[in-house]
Amino acid sequence: MLNLSKAIWGELSGSLLSAHIANRLFEDEAPEGSDYPYAVYKIVTNSPEKTFAAKEEFEDYIIQFSLFSALSSSTEIKNMYADLITLYDEAMFDIIGSTLVWMFRENVTPAVEDHTTPSGTRKVWAYHVDYNVRTILD
Repeated sequence: MLNLSKAIWGELSGSLLSAHIANRLFEDEAPEGSDYPYAVYKIVTNSPEKTFAAKEEFEDYIIQFSLFSALSSSTEIKNMYADLITLYDEAMFDIIGSTLVWMFRENVTPAVEDHTTPSGTRKVWAYHVDYNVRTILD
């Protein structure tokens, strides 16, 4: 899982999404008081799978990216979502010790959420995007 996380970060580097979020991609949760916009990713599930006679070993993941924007308009969050799609939909990138078989978007849940900040509670745009990822161990 560590190498997959490194690969996700490597793919982000220099991308439009990275520019939109000022490189604020956090693993699992954002630090308290993080500036908007930002993104969080987490590995929701990880399941090993072996083929007949264990000739191939796969790892299946569900990775959730959560995008957050505090602007009153939804334009920024929609642009972030478009950048995420461009970057990770059907992506092919290198993972140390594994080969990426596929990465595809399964669903998105857009929402307006209450976030607690040092100055109080505020409404923010949120898109929670799940990706199905399969790797094969080298």
